[in-house]
Amino acid sequence: MEGEPTLRLRIFNLNCWAIRYLSKRRQQRVRLIGDTLRQEGFDLVLLQEVWSEQDYSELKVKLAGCYPFSHYFRSGVIGSGLCVFSRFPILDTLLYQYSLNGYPYMLQHGDWFCGKSVGLVGAREQGRSQSPFVFLSLQLHAEYCRDKDAYLPHRLVQAWELAQFIRHTSKAADVVLLGGDLNMHPEDVGIRLLRGWTGLQDAFAEAMHFEGCKNGCTLVPDNCFTDKSELLPFPLGIRIDYILYKAISSFTVKCEELKTTTGQAPGVDIPFSDHEAVMATLHIQRQGQPAGATLGTADPALADVVTEARAEVGAGLRAARRQRYSSGRMAVLALLLLLLQAAAALVTLAGLGVEQPFPKLSFCLLAFLALGVLVLATGLHLFHTMEVKMLHGTEDQMWMVLRALQERP
Repeated sequence: MEGEPTLRLRIFNLNCWAIRYLSKRRQQRVRLIGDTLRQEGFDLVLLQEVWSEQDYSELKVKLAGCYPFSHYFRSGVIGSGLCVFSRFPILDTLLYQYSLNGYPYMLQHGDWFCGKSVGLVGAREQGRSQSPFVFLSLQLHAEYCRDKDAYLPHRLVQAWELAQFIRHTSKAADVVLLGGDLNMHPEDVGIRLLRGWTGLQDAFAEAMHFEGCKNGCTLVPDNCFTDKSELLPFPLGIRIDYILYKAISSFTVKCEELKTTTGQAPGVDIPFSDHEAVMATLHIQRQGQPAGATLGTADPALADVVTEARAEVGAGLRAARRQRYSSGRMAVLALLLLLLQAAAALVTLAGLGVEQPFPKLSFCLLAFLALGVLVLATGLHLFHTMEVKMLHGTEDQMWMVLRALQERP
């Protein structure tokens, strides 16, 4: 295997923004994505936000000739939106759904209902006997408002769980390739935590040749589908879609080229999506000595990142505790109101009172209102109780890692 030739791997990554009935020109764009992928002949395609299984099925049929292997990951109420197309045989798959994913009552955002996850695909090039490659397609919780980012603690928990997932599932692989919409800027604490804890390299930063939007941005003002309000503080655009990679065993990976679309799909007058596609060409070469990175010594920069992330998670934990207390108090007040109404009704039925204090219709409406508040507040209290447990657990894990980092010479 020492003399095996270099494997040239072409990867396509895209957040498709294919929300049924809501996304503009969805069907036309999905057909365009399929036609482009069939013509270009990438080795691996990682797609996010393919919310309709019908869209996936149509893509699967269209791409069967050049991508004979594919998988669609199902989770949540409306699905994860993740799918993978590969020319390599898929050996196995695994879906991990993040423990925290927004709030069910934030209906206008909807992240909670889709059950955002990371999908793992193990694949091996035909004719090679080495360990499999691990491909990861994922999406983290959206930001929505950078100035008042209520979802930052959840996104940090997701980044932490993703890093742990990669560390524990990639030990038997030669190469890990990750593509997805991370909803984080390159210098955000979440992306620094993910890269520092896993050793993943950024294809944009490592590429020998780059072609596309300035700074590799994937949400740009030139895209007619992009929400311009999201880009007000960033006139050139933002980079939130990534291709990351890492060699685990006796392999090296180099990024020869990275490209992005620039507001429109090649050769047509509309974009693939409100996000730009990211396309990377990687060279994978076997070498004599293992290339897997380990945490042999303390990394001051990583320790600082973990400290910063833990502080943000701690702030989220305190906010979750306040919300749990507020919903619990509301549930108790609603229960007391119901008990008072029940007592008044019993007194009236027993004939101990002269008259019912309220007209029957008003009394019934008040009872139904109190019952509704009780059910809603109890549900919120249970949800925030689980949120507190997840945030507290992540904070403890980060503290243990931080202590281990600080104790290493």
